[in-house]
Order: sequence, then structure tokens, then C-alpha cells
Amino acid sequence: MYDFKGKTVWVTGSSTGIGRAAAIAFARHGADVIIHYRRSEAEAREVEQEVRKLGSRALVVQGDVAQSEDVSRMVDEITNVFPRIDVLVNNAGSMIKRARLHELEEADWDRIMEVNAKSVFLVTKKVASIMRKQQMGRIINITSIAARNGGGMGSLAYAAAKGAVSTLTRGLAKDLVKDGITVNGVAPGVISTPFHDRFSSDELRVQMAKQIPMGREGTPEETVGAILFLASEHANYITGEIIEVNGGQLMD
Repeated sequence: MYDFKGKTVWVTGSSTGIGRAAAIAFARHGADVIIHYRRSEAEAREVEQEVRKLGSRALVVQGDVAQSEDVSRMVDEITNVFPRIDVLVNNAGSMIKRARLHELEEADWDRIMEVNAKSVFLVTKKVASIMRKQQMGRIINITSIAARNGGGMGSLAYAAAKGAVSTLTRGLAKDLVKDGITVNGVAPGVISTPFHDRFSSDELRVQMAKQIPMGREGTPEETVGAILFLASEHANYITGEIIEVNGGQLMD
């Protein structure tokens, strides 16, 4: 049983999918939650209601985590309400589009890198300055199985960006450890979320499921356990680690 009472948690990209499940799970265990969205306001407000029903405080912030001005504004909005940020889950990200190398435009590459990798740098840098003053913090970056296996067809830019997130996670762990901040990652495999509804055809999803020893896609809720663990006191001596959550699709 986890106890996050008195803790404030910011989950980026928490209007849908894994981020939504994480926000609600933290609230269920007593945390106050900052819910973030870029375009999905209606869904974010639904998460806010769920968090409040569980007896936790909630704050909704909107912005592009790949833009430093938006990140600074959102952090100001958060600190005007909550004096601390104890846990940061860098979950926001997107494939943007599936494209093979000959189809991939430079602008697509840049946006994929910004949304998935630059965003982690920008948000972490801003939040770490708060955690450093606290001499305590937990940062969990959501990477992907694609960081290890190169991704499926048409996702090479996304895989490269998530590879950067995984490497950044380890580098940040070394950089921030003396400030009392741990930095770890969770690498989901094929999870049933709006991400795959948007970017993966039914045929492709059937093919991917066949490659998973468990024979099915995972759920957002099945991904959350690793996030809660890394944010908890049970992970005090863990930093720079990435937990794979993929139904056995990738094993070390």
C-alpha cells in the first residue's frame, strides 16, 4: 500500500492514456495532483473530477511542454497553488505520424524530438530547481520499448526520441542525485491507449500482440504500478533505472 498523502504530483500529458491512469492512481493513494493537457481540455476536466472524488486536490494546467515559455508559465501557476512538487512524471509525448525515412520531413523530425525529448529536458530543468530547494524529489520519465528495439515500421524518429529520453534519464540521475532527487524511467510496450488508436491500424495491433508472450496489449492501469513504485519510499535507493512493462515482449 502506497501513501502519498501530503505529496504533490505533476503528471504531464495526463488527460488520457497512461498519464490519466497515473494521475488517478496517485490521487487514490492520497496525493494532490496537477493535471496537464495541451489540447484535450474536456478529458483533463474529467480527470480533475475523478481526482477530486477521491478526496485529493487537483489543479489543471494547459500548455505545450516543448515550449519553454509555456513550461515557465505552468510552473508559476502550480507554485501559486502548491508550495512543493514532490513527484514529476514526464509522460507527455506523441509519435506525431508514422513515416519511413524517405517520407520523413525535417519538420516532422524536429517536432517529434521536441515533443518527446526536449519536453523532458525543459520540464525537468524547471521542476528540479524546486526539488533542489526541497532536497527531495522523484522524477519518472515515460520512455518506450521503442527506445530499445527501434520501434515498429514508420516510427524510427519516435524510437530515436525515446532513446534520447532513456539516455537523458540516466544522465539526469547522475546530475541530480546529490540534490536528493532520483530519476528513473518506465518503458511501456504495446499499451491500449488513444496513442495506438491514432497511430496503429487494427491489423498492425494484431501483429504486435502476436509478438508479446502474454498474447495481448497491456492496459494503462498495468503500467501505473511501476510508476507508483518508483515515486515511493520503497525506491529510495534506486536511480537511473528503467523498468520495462511489456508483457514479456522484450527481456534482458
